[in-house]
Amino acid sequence: MSASTTSPGLARMQALDLSLCRLLNRANRREHVGRFFALISRLGDGVFWYSLMLILPLVHGVKGLQISVHMTLTGLTCLIVYKWLKGRTGRPRPFMISDNIIRRTPPLDEYSFPSGHTLHAVAFSLVLLSHLPAWLWVVVPFTILVAASRPVLGLHYPSDVLAGAIIGAMIAGGSISLSPVPGGAP
Repeated sequence: MSASTTSPGLARMQALDLSLCRLLNRANRREHVGRFFALISRLGDGVFWYSLMLILPLVHGVKGLQISVHMTLTGLTCLIVYKWLKGRTGRPRPFMISDNIIRRTPPLDEYSFPSGHTLHAVAFSLVLLSHLPAWLWVVVPFTILVAASRPVLGLHYPSDVLAGAIIGAMIAGGSISLSPVPGGAP
């Protein structure tokens, strides 16, 4: 929808989204904050999750392997949905729209909606926690930091992050409910 055909209500929501992104992105001006969130973002690219999937079988044996397979299948589903949505929406990233937004790290792809980092982090966390609730203290703080990193780094609007979280939760919920083994293992 072009700016000329955007409804006033939608235009106000988009302006608020951009304002919130600018506000969160101000933290990126502090070198140590920017570097911290850049590291979190890099780990959220998959490094943290893939490492966790490799560690789970070592720590939890066969159950850990089942959980890792479940996380992998859920992650593949997330990837398909994420790629499809990105291609359909084509929303420009905030740093492309506003000169006031500082981009600390390069984006993985061209478009903003939804936040794939957040989508995957929420989905992986929920699948893991459906099996091993004790991991809450590790994955929930990390997931929150990944979600926060996206607008702080100027790569996503807050609405992209919210949408990513909702979509990730829906995919994880479906994956957990379809699982034949109690606790969600495939």
